Amino acid sequence: MNLKIDSLPESMEDLSSLSGKTTQRFLFNLTSIPSEEFVTSAELRIFREQVVSNGSEGFHRINIHEIIKPSGSFQEPITRLLDTRLVQHSLSKWESFDVSPAVTRWTADGHPNHGLVVEIVHPDRTEEDSKRHVRVSRSLHDREDTWPQMRPLLVTYSHDGKGNVLHSREKRQVRTNKQRKKHKANCRRHSLYVDFSDVGWNDWIVAPPGYHAFYCQGECPFPLADHLNSTNHAIVQTLVNSVNSNIPRACCVPTDLSPVSLLYLDEYERVILKNYQDMVVEGCGCR
Repeated sequence: MNLKIDSLPESMEDLSSLSGKTTQRFLFNLTSIPSEEFVTSAELRIFREQVVSNGSEGFHRINIHEIIKPSGSFQEPITRLLDTRLVQHSLSKWESFDVSPAVTRWTADGHPNHGLVVEIVHPDRTEEDSKRHVRVSRSLHDREDTWPQMRPLLVTYSHDGKGNVLHSREKRQVRTNKQRKKHKANCRRHSLYVDFSDVGWNDWIVAPPGYHAFYCQGECPFPLADHLNSTNHAIVQTLVNSVNSNIPRACCVPTDLSPVSLLYLDEYERVILKNYQDMVVEGCGCR
């Protein structure tokens, strides 16, 4: 399995904007995919930034279309909807959209690549707000080093034909079982109860007798999935590890911790109530 990231669209074009809607055309150069490889999946990744609103829980809808036939002099382009998602204003994250049917048509079936259209439907906000929220074009306020980290990405997964492709139901079941076992080995939170008497702390901690601390353990496999709560650095490090085993994978570590309140005896034998920070693992991720 090979992964390629075409980080920069070959061309970007603002299409006509209607009321409550913004559209942007992207054309990616796919000639770097070897002819002997076939694309197994492809996704378009778009970064969206948090919109500061007046307390309302607003939403945008993002539609991804394949251009079947480009626009003419007096007619709109003919497009096909590939993926759609309703996204919340109050979150900043990367969104991934499945564009496999389009990329397969262009690479395997030989259909012309007229590009993709990103359509942002923003019924409750202005067009300018939407452009700042969903990063489909560079803003005048962006620094030179900021836009390359936020611009849309086309990620393709391809296969060179080497090795067996599993088709039968029995083999698919075996693969499913292996995937389940592999998923269980991925980075996640595990149970851990700390009994203070076991570690010799019961002579100064009055209460509680122990607490559930939890711990993080598991693999950070390539490619890192969304649920592994990884950073951009971890994604890059894992990508480099896939081609250079001398570079270690990202590590499974706590990403969210919460406090615990303890009653303990101080040096003067006084009972003190204190809130100790970062004592309980609430979430794990690859970092």
